[in-house]
Amino acid sequence: MLIYAPFTTLRVIRCWAELSLFAEEPVRPHMKTLERYIIRRTLYAFTLTIAAMTGVVWATQALRQLDLVTSKGQTIVQFVGITMLALPFLIMIVAPFAMMIALILVLNALSGDSELIVIDASGGSRFLVLKPVILFSVAVMGMIAFLSLYVAPTGLAQLRTEITRVRADLVANIVKPGKFINVESGLTFHIRNRSGNGTLDGLLLHDTRDPETAFTYQADTGQIVEAADRTLLVMQNGTIQRRPKQEGDISIVRFQSYAFDLSNLIPEAGEPVFKASERTTANLFSPGRNDAYALKHPDKLAKELHERFSQPLYAVAFGLIVFAFLGKARTTRQGRGAAVVGAIGCCVILRTAGFSVTAISGSSTALLGLLYVVPIAGSALALVSIFKEQNEPPKWLNDLHLAVQDRIEALSNRLNNRQTGGAS
Repeated sequence: MLIYAPFTTLRVIRCWAELSLFAEEPVRPHMKTLERYIIRRTLYAFTLTIAAMTGVVWATQALRQLDLVTSKGQTIVQFVGITMLALPFLIMIVAPFAMMIALILVLNALSGDSELIVIDASGGSRFLVLKPVILFSVAVMGMIAFLSLYVAPTGLAQLRTEITRVRADLVANIVKPGKFINVESGLTFHIRNRSGNGTLDGLLLHDTRDPETAFTYQADTGQIVEAADRTLLVMQNGTIQRRPKQEGDISIVRFQSYAFDLSNLIPEAGEPVFKASERTTANLFSPGRNDAYALKHPDKLAKELHERFSQPLYAVAFGLIVFAFLGKARTTRQGRGAAVVGAIGCCVILRTAGFSVTAISGSSTALLGLLYVVPIAGSALALVSIFKEQNEPPKWLNDLHLAVQDRIEALSNRLNNRQTGGAS
């Protein structure tokens, strides 16, 4: 019968057979083999999961900045570069959930392939599997802590700087296709379209700032050019209409190329105001004495500082919760399904509680200690459940799983009956 067992199961059987045959030899090398095996599978699943989740979240966030960044005619490489500055922050947010999914997949696969059963039948403790789970959870916690304390704030600060720079650009704020924009009193812009490389098509510029003469510029194309510390609108293939405001004839001058000075119209790019999440950890500890934002929002700085230290704790909590539900060998598919539902539900509830504490602690710094209590309490409850060595999930969880399964089967049968009746 062993020839039909999965290859991974055979490896576990072989390891534990060697342990039983050579009881006098130290078992530490075999334990390391088992730990490496579990960690390697978890790392592979974690890498794929966090890549997929981060990509989806990054895409949704990048679409919010699409109009802002492309309004200056930047290339797709520049657009990706700017939006990628928020990637460390997104990885920090999705990493605990990606680890949760990876551990669920690996532990469920170990149970489905009877590998946990082999370990249990060979006299091995379930804590042999718990050790690599904890090691992997601690490694993820370290990664989240590094991102939270150093990398993510730096990326968000650079993103704020880039957004401030783009918002100060004339094209981003003034020149909008299909609209007549009053730049200042007596000066109106209009363009028909703006291409991806920054070219302005169907350009119209009406200037009445001169007290004696009104100028109307029309051009097929135009482009913003920076040269010699000046910003110029270089127009191609157009005309200039000069019309006296009092009396006189209109004169029209045709040109191949004409440069209109925009330097005095460019708004000054002021210093960006960094929010609490965009400041370095050192700045949160000791902001400047003349920092207006820090003086106005000291509670936000304190909350952000405690969030950065408490967020990594959820990685260990998620790892223990998943192991509490799936770390025991199970023989029925229904038991594993209920355990998966329980693990996901408890992790989601725990993180939701953390978000709720963050929301309510915004107005009271005395509640900031709850940011640490939530993940630590979740870890403690998971450890209590693990040490109790429960063989089955709670009865209410099994009942919930069976009820959901019955509803799904009833809906599937109803759909099949409808298809059968329609076909007849």
